[in-house]
Amino acid sequence: MTFSLSKFDLRDGCLALGGLMLAACADGISGPAAQADLNLNYEKITLENGLDVVFHIDRSDPVVAINLAAHVGSARETEGNTGFAHLFEHLLFLDSENLGYGGLDEMNTRIGGEGTNGFTTYDMTQYFQAVPKDALEKVIWAEADKLGWFINTVSQDVIDKEKQVVKNEKRQRVDNQPYGHWNYIANKTLYPSDHPYSWTVIGSLADLEAASLQETKDFYARWYVPSNVTVSITGDFDMAEAKAWVEKYFGEIPAGDQEIEPYAPRASNLTETTSLYYEDNFATVPLLLIAYPTVEQYHPDSYALDVLSEYLTEGKRAPLNEVLIDEAKVTSDVSSFQSNKEIAGELYFFVSPNDGEDIDGLMAPLADGFARFEETGIPQAALDRIKTQSEVSFYEEVQSALGKAIQLSEYNLFTDNPGFYKKDLEGLQSVTTDDVMRVYNKYIKDQPRLYLSIVPKGETELKLDETYPAQLAEIVEEKVVPGAETEKEFDPAARIIANPTTSAFDRSIEPEFGAAYDLTAPDVWRKTLDNGLEVYGITSNETPLVNFSLKLDAGRIRSSVDQPAIAGLTADLLQKGTVNKTTAEMEEAIGALGSTITVRAGDYGTFVSGTTLSRNLDATLDLAKEMLFEPRWDAEEFALLKDKRIQEISQAEGDPNSIARREAALLAFPSDHVFSHAGYGPKDLLEAVTLDDLKAFHAAHYDLSRAQFRVVGAVEPETDFGLDTPQDSSDVPPVSPPKLNSVTSAEIYLYDVPGAKQSVLRIARPSLAATDPDYPLAEAINFPLGGIYTSKLNTQLRVDKGYTYGIRSTFNGDKDIGQFQVGSSVRTNVTKESIALIRDILASYGPDFTQEELDTMKGALLRGQALKSETNADKLGLLGQISAYGYAPDFRAQNAKAINAMTLDDFKALAEKYIRPDAMTYLVVGDAATQTAPLSELGLGDPIMLETK
Repeated sequence: MTFSLSKFDLRDGCLALGGLMLAACADGISGPAAQADLNLNYEKITLENGLDVVFHIDRSDPVVAINLAAHVGSARETEGNTGFAHLFEHLLFLDSENLGYGGLDEMNTRIGGEGTNGFTTYDMTQYFQAVPKDALEKVIWAEADKLGWFINTVSQDVIDKEKQVVKNEKRQRVDNQPYGHWNYIANKTLYPSDHPYSWTVIGSLADLEAASLQETKDFYARWYVPSNVTVSITGDFDMAEAKAWVEKYFGEIPAGDQEIEPYAPRASNLTETTSLYYEDNFATVPLLLIAYPTVEQYHPDSYALDVLSEYLTEGKRAPLNEVLIDEAKVTSDVSSFQSNKEIAGELYFFVSPNDGEDIDGLMAPLADGFARFEETGIPQAALDRIKTQSEVSFYEEVQSALGKAIQLSEYNLFTDNPGFYKKDLEGLQSVTTDDVMRVYNKYIKDQPRLYLSIVPKGETELKLDETYPAQLAEIVEEKVVPGAETEKEFDPAARIIANPTTSAFDRSIEPEFGAAYDLTAPDVWRKTLDNGLEVYGITSNETPLVNFSLKLDAGRIRSSVDQPAIAGLTADLLQKGTVNKTTAEMEEAIGALGSTITVRAGDYGTFVSGTTLSRNLDATLDLAKEMLFEPRWDAEEFALLKDKRIQEISQAEGDPNSIARREAALLAFPSDHVFSHAGYGPKDLLEAVTLDDLKAFHAAHYDLSRAQFRVVGAVEPETDFGLDTPQDSSDVPPVSPPKLNSVTSAEIYLYDVPGAKQSVLRIARPSLAATDPDYPLAEAINFPLGGIYTSKLNTQLRVDKGYTYGIRSTFNGDKDIGQFQVGSSVRTNVTKESIALIRDILASYGPDFTQEELDTMKGALLRGQALKSETNADKLGLLGQISAYGYAPDFRAQNAKAINAMTLDDFKALAEKYIRPDAMTYLVVGDAATQTAPLSELGLGDPIMLETK
């Protein structure tokens, strides 16, 4: 299980920017030659009102991005007013005087963006969007309207309504998750009550409920002033035009009349080791958290601490892994991360004992693991490897215009220097082996720390008790009472702005699009090698990176219902050494190149994927081939791997979202098909798999003659990838296409999670395969329904009703089958109302859709093509679709033509045919004690109770 300090909000729950969300780019670029390759040329100006604006031109794609970063996060709140910075972030998206209520999101959708987004941390709040290049003036106008023409649109009704969304976010991310309260307890323990890091970013529900209009106005006047904000604009634009637009739209915003003093570093005042515990309603396996106070971001010691954190727990030779996993065998996973914030930091370790064991059994091996490090320190080769791998990481983070915009804003916000990335990278490169040992002795060895034992409900005997007896921690558990939260009524059409904010020109007029641009599709090349391997490639020299993916016909579909884990375990074990290299030696060889190689089994294939610098491609592919075709088949590694996967299954048994995935698979597929098992399947079937089973599966299905190799980056069509080795084709018959269970009526199923704060909804029916001619049209009609933030489902359930933090619908098609799916997590006490509303929206969607909505949908989808192929990962995804489904290289252009030709009658016919609320399975994972009776009132019959596991 992976832990991190969450960034709230990321409104739809995802942002593909790698590790970019860390306050500083802890990873750097190795060596002077590598640093010379990277130069984020920028120009910074400061307007008279104090606003910093950073420009970076990147003409690789017809895309522009804008990021507005405010130097305010939860650390600028006060005790009793926690969660306000994050609530304010939500509010700022909603309205402004000239855009109108919901206007920002509506405009972004209409002009071809992929949604506006943002996040709040302890120390900053960021708002961003990427759009086609001809819409730059529009987004500058819109972001300026948010900053300067927002506050008059806010009322107490608006605040009260958005509180429900924020509370749903807290329930989804914290209260309804295993181990969700760890961050709250750690902050309370590590910092005194008057320290700005003593509360979490999301805050408390009680404080959120008390948020008032006057507090909102005061917060805006104090922190959302130009001198406390950085705007970054990146992508393909004309510098003179952009500067003129920035001056026009941002220049007349008042500077603000309060001096903002920077916060001085203030470390934790923890003076003695503290041991606490709490009982978790969703945990099935205990967890031990250990937290050490460290230093603030950019502190000279922060870089060595980053290295220390990675070295102690990442890889086969990591001291804690060696001792706890391989030797003592008391756990299957140890993780850590270093969190450097603006004025303080912490280093966290997470480890769970094996299922059924207590936390006391971890303590002696933990001590031995730290002692191992004290004896050996970090080898120079390991330090060099960490530095080298960071080169690729940083290149990946700045591939997109949006990634660059966020990075430049962040550095300027905290250091007043957008180019600080160079010093930040140098900080890591300057770390020595002595530095790593020095920070260990200074911040870890014999230092005060927090031990937090998180144990399943009713199993307090599993907590830490012998060395540091744990005391009960105080947490606040919300009680969700049926009917307790009434809907907050707000009619945006009725709002009246009594005193509009003045301007020197009419800001209500949205700017026109800029000059037209040419959208060039990536040039896809293809060849077939003598051994039958199909190669698909796109040459892209924007960065010195290459991304590749080899798909083998060895997916889960080649497994049996009695052995659902066999494909996954085979892929996993191939990463555990070769005939000539141990696991550790292989990890070191890959890391020395700055490369990554992963082997993962999906439903229809096993994927060998990697990222490397182009200069190291040959060596990286040699290692990948060695992993694939010279496996070590190490019995001890196999036993450890099985233990790890079994532990993960045990942990997932208490997670409502994991339960929903498992039960949805059982409902969707016949019981005799492997796809009726999610992931690795149940523990008993996994335990029965033998090493000989994996060898047989590998011999039958790891065959290059039935494989496809996809590659993107600084490569050419004539590049020799070394994959043309002759290979005896295995005599394996084609696999039978899977079939989904027929769904002819609406039925509702309920899985009981006692005390759940939310109900997880998974609604589905069989639908189109990705190869069906109607599939791109079905994806198109879903876009306004549930494919973007402004969709009908999200607007009504999140924005209008406050039932959920987010909801999506999708046509999810593979080569032979597909489903139409709706998914969300809703507040427990509105489960019935949410399902009823979803059904109403689906039923009326086609009949009520208008020509105006159709025109908007077409414009959004066609203009949005500019954002589809920006990064190497985007291009690799394009090749994946072409190779998996037999699409033509220009299939996106063909789909766009078909979408543009769609009539309103066509739309309505597609919706009637494929969106069928009367014939779907409705799965609810939630509290049966409070939900069984209400769900029976939906007209779907009494809920069918699923067997709890």
